Amino acid sequence: MANEDMQNYENTEECTHDCSTCGANCSSKAGDQEPVDFAAHLNPKSRVGKVYAVVSGKGGVGKTFVTCAMAVKCRQDGNSVAVLDADITGPSIPKAFGISAKPGVSDDNLMIPPVTSTSIQVMSTNLLLQTETDPVVWRGPMIAGVVTQFWTDAIWNADYMFVDMPPGTGDVPLTVFQSLPVDGIIVVTSPQDLVGMIVEKAVNMANMMNIPILGLVENMSGFKCPNCGEVHEIFGKSHIDDVANRFGIPVLAKIPLDPLNAKAMDEGLIEYAKLPEINTDGLF
Repeated sequence: MANEDMQNYENTEECTHDCSTCGANCSSKAGDQEPVDFAAHLNPKSRVGKVYAVVSGKGGVGKTFVTCAMAVKCRQDGNSVAVLDADITGPSIPKAFGISAKPGVSDDNLMIPPVTSTSIQVMSTNLLLQTETDPVVWRGPMIAGVVTQFWTDAIWNADYMFVDMPPGTGDVPLTVFQSLPVDGIIVVTSPQDLVGMIVEKAVNMANMMNIPILGLVENMSGFKCPNCGEVHEIFGKSHIDDVANRFGIPVLAKIPLDPLNAKAMDEGLIEYAKLPEINTDGLF
């Protein structure tokens, strides 16, 4: 509130947020203010085609792996690709791609994203820290501001950008959905009973932001024993088809546990791993 609004508020009973019953002369009343535009715009040197956000309702479901797999598949299809690591306090995209180079700086002080061995552009806080194990001890507004800066102050040239989101529906997802021109959301889940609740949270937030959900990816979808070939449902029976039918969202993939994929992520060789099948029809 402005100062005069605060003075008016102090002369009234506690605010009920129902402007129709309020006698205060407050500029917050419906119709008194224009809608706020939070859109952040690319700098003139940048070009980004479609922007896809990879989200999860909870941590530990392999969202970063799915982001990497989607980006690698998109690059293999001949597209120029970028990855914006919006998981500011838990960034792991650079390690998965095996890059540690700092961003360059252009003559007009714009950041130049480092590129992977197959020319995928990457921006992440881990590339700005002195050492990759330094903690990022920042409050929400600063974290959200860094995400916006990655979008506006870096020189991007990509047909597709994948945004690796932090888990949940907090400050950073809200900033990304309000500030970046997100064309669609990919929701990553695991085969557990609470998957329905997790997906519903993502669906509700996407609906609030008017952003379409492109599909669901179930990660850790069983483990196939290399000796006997039997599939073990380590994290429980899959519920992804029921959830997909409930919300009318396609299932893009059911990705089994594979130690080789984890090894590739740890060694920075995700671009050369044998990646799982993901239905990308219509995405790129």
